[in-house]
Amino acid sequence: MSIIEKLKWRYATKKFDTSKSLSSEQLIILKEAFNLTALSYGLQTLKLVIVEDKSIREQLLKHSYGQRQVVDASHLLVICIQNKINDDDVDNHFNTIKNIRQTPDEILNPFRDGLKSTIQNMSIDQKNDWATRQAYIALGNLMTVCAVEQIDSCPMEGFVPEEIDRILELDEHGLTSVLLFPVGYRAHDDMFASLKKVRKPLSETIIEL
Repeated sequence: MSIIEKLKWRYATKKFDTSKSLSSEQLIILKEAFNLTALSYGLQTLKLVIVEDKSIREQLLKHSYGQRQVVDASHLLVICIQNKINDDDVDNHFNTIKNIRQTPDEILNPFRDGLKSTIQNMSIDQKNDWATRQAYIALGNLMTVCAVEQIDSCPMEGFVPEEIDRILELDEHGLTSVLLFPVGYRAHDDMFASLKKVRKPLSETIIEL
């Protein structure tokens, strides 16, 4: 299939086949894709939590408004943001650049100092909003990769973050959940799999100047 055909094949899976699981190779692809997401300044203030344990996911179900995808999918991916973003994150990022590219400090330091200043001038709410927008970029990237690899998925905003965080003990890692993303294989009797895509015509969504 072409990339457009694969994007048309993709849909928000409502019912997963509980007998099928992703392979370790497929999980590696999703991990790598998450890690390769294009993010603002290249600063990676996101974490991906992969939950395979069904007993843990059963605990999450009632805090996800009973959406069975959380439990029935092969794996549940939880996209999280850091609770705190500060100078240490900037230093770690630029130290990584230096180690990988051997870029001298005299080139990196002006950019390092500028990014620190930008972040220092943000309020906590602004930092959280900024990080959350990065999480959606990661989600979009994962959705496309899943379509290419023919992995079924369902992006989910409908859950209670505080309860998800508590059950997964995310606070111990300095994280807050932003998005849930069950992945696996569609059930053969998921009626939504055969429905035609509903989208506006290109003439209504694209402006060419």
